[in-house]
Amino acid sequence: LYPLLISSVGIIACLITTLFATDFFEIKAVDEIEPALKKQLIISTVVMTVGIALVSWLGLPYSFTIFNFGAQKTVYNWQLFLCVAVGLWAGLIIGFVTEYYTSNAYSPVQDVADSCRTGAATNVIFGLALGYKSVIIPIFAIAFSIFLSFSLAAMYGVAVAALGMLSTIATGLAIDAYGPISDNAGGIAEMAGMSHRIRERTDALDAAGNTTAAIGKGFAIGSAALVSLALFGAFVSRAAISTVDVLTPKVFIGLIVGAMLPYWFSAMTMKSVGSAALKMVEEVRRQFNSIPGLMEGTTKPDYATCVKISTDASIKEMIPPGALVMLSPLIVGIFFGVETLSGLLAGALVSGVQIAISASNTGGAWDNAKKYIEAGASEHARTLGPKGSDCHKAAVIGDTIGDPLKDTSGPSLNILIKLMAVESLVFAPFFATHGGILFKWF
Repeated sequence: LYPLLISSVGIIACLITTLFATDFFEIKAVDEIEPALKKQLIISTVVMTVGIALVSWLGLPYSFTIFNFGAQKTVYNWQLFLCVAVGLWAGLIIGFVTEYYTSNAYSPVQDVADSCRTGAATNVIFGLALGYKSVIIPIFAIAFSIFLSFSLAAMYGVAVAALGMLSTIATGLAIDAYGPISDNAGGIAEMAGMSHRIRERTDALDAAGNTTAAIGKGFAIGSAALVSLALFGAFVSRAAISTVDVLTPKVFIGLIVGAMLPYWFSAMTMKSVGSAALKMVEEVRRQFNSIPGLMEGTTKPDYATCVKISTDASIKEMIPPGALVMLSPLIVGIFFGVETLSGLLAGALVSGVQIAISASNTGGAWDNAKKYIEAGASEHARTLGPKGSDCHKAAVIGDTIGDPLKDTSGPSLNILIKLMAVESLVFAPFFATHGGILFKWF
């Protein structure tokens, strides 16, 4: 019941947190939007820490034993509290680092915007560098939480650390969903021909929303790493593997192929976005050329065809990446056995986390660099703008490249690493008994 109690207390903690944004501290200025959303994360984490302490004190005996790969380990209730708390606070650190690298209030995004002065190429270079750099601190936070939680309570400690990171998910999801809502509100305001003042406000909300969406993705990726590690431990235990030795050829080939899978998966998802976008552009050009009065604004375009292109692409284009995720563990488990599959899962986990964080943050930074130039809120931003300038055009190119990174390939990598681990765990006994067909001949 302990994990269920943590999740339940998390919902109550997040309900209390919402009152601070809606009732206690009313937002009256544009520059208060992002700090208010950031406070939501801090308040929910502090309230949740108190909640975890109460649940651990009231819901657990002082000491108990858990299995640690066959051996019994004595664990105290305060140790389990630390496991959950370290996951919770590691999530907050990941959120803050993500905010620093994707918010246009800080120097990394401003540097990306500044790089647009010399064209789109330098913008892309700066954006990619920012994404790679943004991986460093989150990985250290995840590594520390894994080390501490595993030392205190073995794989169960890692599992509850992942639960701790997700315990404030209600607040995380609320500020994550806030971004697309603000973005679409801005689109409606623009299409409805509303005043420039309203568009400025929706842009400010959208810029804050880009950052909060990136924070939500940071939480999701961090928790996916911990969840996948816990599932990996369960798989190793269920498949009756005593040790996973990287120096054996069976494991190493799995490791190197597993590390490649997130790249293959990302290539598929990004190409899908590109081909769908190409069809959309071709359709829009066809309508401009063939529908009389469309350029002048006297007739309405054929929206239905454009919507159909998007919906068809979203379903059909996801079949190959989905098949890759589902078939990889089955093929490796049946033909190469559980040792190679354990290497595959470890490789996909290690590689996938890095790519997912860098892709999400690069995309978020490019988007907010464009918003920074468009808003022209500071003296520096005004020297780069206005809309339509060469600098702004370079920023738009970066944003166009960043959209599939932050909205498609980055977030979907969480599914890759978690689903592969779950599927391997389900089929572990079958793979252990009947798997490794090819290696039986050697």
